[in-house]
This record gives sequence, C-alpha cells and structure tokens, in this order.
Amino acid sequence: MTALAGLAVLLAVPPIEHFVRQLSYPLRDTAIINRQAAAEHLDPALVAAVIYAESKFDPRTSSAGALGLMQVEPSTARNLARISGGSEFTVADLAHPATNIAYGSFYLRYLLNLYDGNRMLALAAYNAGPTNVDTWLVRDRAAGRSLSVATIPFPQTRAYVSKVEAAAKTYRRYYSKLLGPP
Repeated sequence: MTALAGLAVLLAVPPIEHFVRQLSYPLRDTAIINRQAAAEHLDPALVAAVIYAESKFDPRTSSAGALGLMQVEPSTARNLARISGGSEFTVADLAHPATNIAYGSFYLRYLLNLYDGNRMLALAAYNAGPTNVDTWLVRDRAAGRSLSVATIPFPQTRAYVSKVEAAAKTYRRYYSKLLGPP
C-alpha cells in the first residue's frame, strides 16, 4: 500500500465510524433535547437514551397508544399538562418533537423527584408506571430487601432500565460535544 493510499484509508475511517454510530445510536433534535434537559435539570444524554430506548428516534405510535419520540401516553400527557399548569393539550401535540420531548423530560424529572433522585426507580416507573414500582417497593421492603434492577419482576422493565443506563453512557461518550455537560 502506498503512503497516499494509506492516508486515504485513514481519512475514510472517521466518516464510516460516524455513519456506524448514527445507525447504532441515532441522535436528532439535539437543540430540543438540550433545552428540555436544561429546563428539567436532566443530563441530555439521559434524555437521548430514553428516546433511544422508547423509539430509536422514530416517532411512531406504540401498540399501547404511546406517541412520539419519548412514547408518552395521552393519559400521562393530560396529567402532566394539569400538574404543570399547562394550557390546552391535544393528543396531536405529542407528534411534534419539541412538545413530546418537553412532556417526556417533564415526566422523567417528575419521576426522579418522586423517587428522591433514584434513576433506576424513575426509569422503571417511566416504563412500567409508578403504581407498579410502588407495589414492588412495598413488596421488597416487606421482604427486608431493596428493589434492584435484578429484582424488578417485569423482564421488559429490567431490560429497559439496563438499556437506558447503557445507552446514556454511550450517548455521553459518542456525543458529548453535541449534548453538552451532564
């Protein structure tokens, strides 16, 4: 291989690496993510990781009726609008990235506050609902143990919490310049 060919290969690697990152861990709407993360005192990498786990940045409707990038259920959004003192809410609003990320980030902050900053509990509640998490906490306290990822009774929720935590680390590593400080 000539020196020129070797240089060409080296120059071609970063775009390929970037392309693979974008396929594996897509990231869009960074300005919205950063703005909402700052407003709710969240790590933008965590918000991106929740979006990744919920929709992989594809704002489709789930089989359960959750909508948008952060897969917010309409009933949850209505409650969040009421709690936050929001004005008129329509389900169609959840199709807009800015609105969806605002509601999802607000809900994530609400859950973190509800569970005294415990990310594992907040993420489990984001996936399975606070009622389930509260039930698991009561059950585990009665049994004299603490709820951990390994003792979450729903396999989907166990996997979800692990997926979000791993994705948050990956988003922080891959996109630290775009996502800003935690």
